[in-house]
Amino acid sequence: MSPDYNPHDPGAPLDPLPGHSSRGRLERVLRRGEFAVTAELNPPDSANPQDVYERAAIFDGWVDGINAVDASGANCHMSSVGICALLTRMGYAPIMQIACRDKNRIAIQGDVLGASAMGVQNVMCLTGDGVQAGDQPGAKPVFDLDCMSLLETVRIMRDNSKFLSGRKLTTPPQVFLGAAINPFAPPYDFRPYRLAKKIEAGAQFVQSQYCFDVPMFREYMKKVRDLGLNEKCFILVGVGPMASAKTARWIRSNVPGIHIPDSIITRLEGAQDQKKEGKQLCIDIINEVKEIEGVSGVHVMAYRQEEYVAEIVHESGVLKGRQPWKRETLPTDALVASRMEHIREGKEENQQEMAGAAAHHPH
Repeated sequence: MSPDYNPHDPGAPLDPLPGHSSRGRLERVLRRGEFAVTAELNPPDSANPQDVYERAAIFDGWVDGINAVDASGANCHMSSVGICALLTRMGYAPIMQIACRDKNRIAIQGDVLGASAMGVQNVMCLTGDGVQAGDQPGAKPVFDLDCMSLLETVRIMRDNSKFLSGRKLTTPPQVFLGAAINPFAPPYDFRPYRLAKKIEAGAQFVQSQYCFDVPMFREYMKKVRDLGLNEKCFILVGVGPMASAKTARWIRSNVPGIHIPDSIITRLEGAQDQKKEGKQLCIDIINEVKEIEGVSGVHVMAYRQEEYVAEIVHESGVLKGRQPWKRETLPTDALVASRMEHIREGKEENQQEMAGAAAHHPH
């Protein structure tokens, strides 16, 4: 079996495998039939790469892919493509989200090529929230494409080696294509058919909106199986810890598409430690959904509670002893850290050396 890491360079793509559209770890895990775990990286309001690395390190050894979100909720943060550039450099497996709200087809196709060149193996196609949802409602929305036409666009680039214009690509992007699903938003009967359309457009895996109503999700999956869609696409269920009953009530009233039953709020309200109960609730939901036929994994969204992801994954037992890729400390890391500290301190001798070197080697 081909290893899930490149022995020569953790940031380099893996060897290609027959029947795989990417050279990434997430696709390998799913195609082997193992239960996959992905998580969402909360993007920083910062230009400091260390902020990204610190947030990614929390997931080390616990997840198979990290979503780099693209201005979710129409709020600006560090860009998805920028986060992916940093994560691939360190060997992490990012899932680059692309929202159609902010860019036209020319910019999006360019981003897909650039991301693939950097080693991004997974692309998730989203329509994106409207600008009125964010803190800059005066921004001009684009929506040149939507999630369906975006999936088709990237699939054509990958499989036909062509831009949408028909112009030939010399090297196509090798990416595993994803999309989002929401079984918990009306009209409920239509949701499985919408998944079918996304699969037809090119989706190979999907991540769902937060699941707090397992019986409702079971009904959705029953229809998905009746249509044979679980044979054509890997389905990851969105889960996450809820900080408190108050938070749950606010989300239910203010965030479209998230369905939280009264029983969940009652359970949180009755707990001595609501945050701890919210974490346990997430574990309980994982233990229920992992038994549903057709479920291939979970997508853990622990907004501002990322430190709980390892505990949630460990206590749910979904990995069954398997350890996802973990960033190993490289011998050069200490050298680089020492050098950076040296530079930061601004030692005079170092500055003099550099000045002297420049004098002896004029440009």
